[in-house]
This record gives sequence, structure tokens and C-alpha cells, in this order.
Amino acid sequence: MSMAAVAEWTRRTVTVAGHQVMTFSAGTGPRTLLMVHGGPGCPSRYLRDSHEALLQPGLRLVTWDQLGCGESDRPQDPALWRLERFVEEMAAVLDALDLARVDVLGQSWGGVLALEFSLRFPGRVRSLIAADTAFDLPRMERGFEQKKQALGSETVAMMARHEAGGSTDHPEYQAAVTLLMHRHVCRCYPWPDSLNWCLQNLGVEVFSRMFGPYFFQCSGSLRHWDRMDDLGAVTMPVLLVHGEHDYIVPDLAAMARDGLPNARLALFPGCSHMPFFEDPERYLHTVNQFIQTTADQVCPPNPASP
Repeated sequence: MSMAAVAEWTRRTVTVAGHQVMTFSAGTGPRTLLMVHGGPGCPSRYLRDSHEALLQPGLRLVTWDQLGCGESDRPQDPALWRLERFVEEMAAVLDALDLARVDVLGQSWGGVLALEFSLRFPGRVRSLIAADTAFDLPRMERGFEQKKQALGSETVAMMARHEAGGSTDHPEYQAAVTLLMHRHVCRCYPWPDSLNWCLQNLGVEVFSRMFGPYFFQCSGSLRHWDRMDDLGAVTMPVLLVHGEHDYIVPDLAAMARDGLPNARLALFPGCSHMPFFEDPERYLHTVNQFIQTTADQVCPPNPASP
């Protein structure tokens, strides 16, 4: 699909349980694609920049910086960093923007949040695009180990030593992380400015508490999260998007496809965790085709769960 002109994003703050989060909207129309960013704590700018070409007549793009990052408040309260609270935040954003039912695109951690929201409020999700994510985080962690093992046992031991000793700023540790990031997070060179900005402005507290302090080790509160046995309840159309070299191994996307009643998987050869940067033309065509295909489907909304 052809690239659209640079979008004009309208900012609007929304109050969620006493805290301010910043929302971003572009386009107009009866149908809305809500984009849910990764992290937790990686601001939405990288999704806005990479997905604005999806704008077309009748479609509106909406996203927000989740609490703890970007242009939203960054409160110092460990009790806030819970999956259930982020589900409530997502619902509050939709309510504030008067969005009863939306298509949802969740990338990485955003896919975890989007699935959890879909299970709790199925009537509010018309379709789901789960991009570069996993619905079984213990299995995801085993995939992380595979990627690190590919660097060699000495490098794995070195990384573990620095993590245990609190010396992850050491050049040899940083060199290994840089190699892993360029192999399995984004294979573009140089990285897009928006991606660099988001990682430099990561919400460190929420990321560390929920995912963990290290990019290739899920040791935070999400480490035991697993919804594979609940995928049968997700009856809306689902598109799974995954890169061949993603640090979340593609096997997990295939397992999710097989567990979902109405899903298909689009695998992107040569890409890693961000095919929207690595192969944007094919990615945008795939996502746009899914949106258009599901546009005319008449699916009466399921009643929202209490």
C-alpha cells in the first residue's frame, strides 16, 4: 500500500484513577484501530510513526502512552504496576474517548494487555492484531535462553555474572546486549529515530517491576503469566504477526494460532521483533488487508464480562 502523508496527531489527556495519561488520535471515521504499545513502559511514538500509513477514509487511529512512560504521568507507586490495573486503564481510555467497540493492535507487551482486555471485555473488541507477542511467558523465557545460547556458553556465563553482580554497564555486557538487540529486536540499520527515542525514554520503573530489569530475561511480575488454555474464548477474528528472528520465538505464535478459534498467522522472513520497521510495505499491506477483510463482517458483540 502507498505511504500516507505524515499524520496530524491530536493529543488529549485522560484521567485514570487520579493520574493523567496522554492519548493520541489521527483520522476520522466510524471505525477505530486502537494501538497498544509494548514494554511495559515503551512509549507509543514508535507505533504512531510506523502505522500512520494505515490511515484511510473511515478509519481512525488511536493510541496512548500507558501510565509510567512517555507523555503520561510517572507516579512512584509500586502498587500501580499490575496487569489488572492496565486493563482498567485501557477501558478508561476507551470510555473517555467515547469508543464503545474497536479493532485492537497490540505489539509485544501490548499483545499481552490486548488479549487480557479481550478476555475481560470481549464485546468491546471487533478484531485483534497480536504483533510480535506471546501468550505464554514462561515459554517465552525459554526462547530468550535459546537466543542467548546462540552467542556461546562463555557469553551466556558472562551476562549472568554481570547481572548477578550489578555490573551490566560493563562494555562486554553492553556489547552482547547490542548484538542481541540488532539480531532479534530490530534488524534495521540505523534504527529509526522513533525507536531510539522510545528506548531512551523507557519507563524504567514499570518495565523493571513487570518485565524485569534486563531485556532478555523476564523476571518481573509477568513471568508466570500464561493464557494459552483460555484462547478458545477469544472468538473475534485474530491476526498474528511475527518475525522469523524475533526474540519471542515464532513457535509461540504458531501455538497461539492453533489455540484460537478464528486466527491466522503472518510470518515475516528476515524480520525480528519489529517487521513494521523491517519490512514496512508487506507489513502494512498485511494489516490493512486484515482490517478491510473484517470491516464487513457482522459479528454481534458478546456481552462484556463483569
